Amino acid sequence: MEVTKEKYEYAQARIDALLPQIDENTPMNDPLMIELMIVTDVVEAYENEHCHIPAPTLGEIILDALETAGMTAKQLAAQIGISPSRISDYIHNRCEPTLRIAQQLCKILNISPAEMLGAA
Repeated sequence: MEVTKEKYEYAQARIDALLPQIDENTPMNDPLMIELMIVTDVVEAYENEHCHIPAPTLGEIILDALETAGMTAKQLAAQIGISPSRISDYIHNRCEPTLRIAQQLCKILNISPAEMLGAA
């Protein structure tokens, strides 16, 4: 099924209209829930074809994890036992961490190894 921009925009509008009418207690066989699933599929199909979102860089992953953990790069460096400038290198994608450092980044910042390995 080809999804045109018009169908995409209609589906987005329907999602906006349906969401206030549905909650976690709405049964999956409710007509509104069924319609929501259909229009969500339309939006997803259009976005998969037309709205490529690149994977985050390793630096972006580290920055996001630092923010979530409420840590500074300097605090992270101290915990790992490396210089803050090395953390800066990772954040600015000037170099990549060794396997040992990557393991520590995953552990300290709660980053999954798959996420770290998949960084663009």
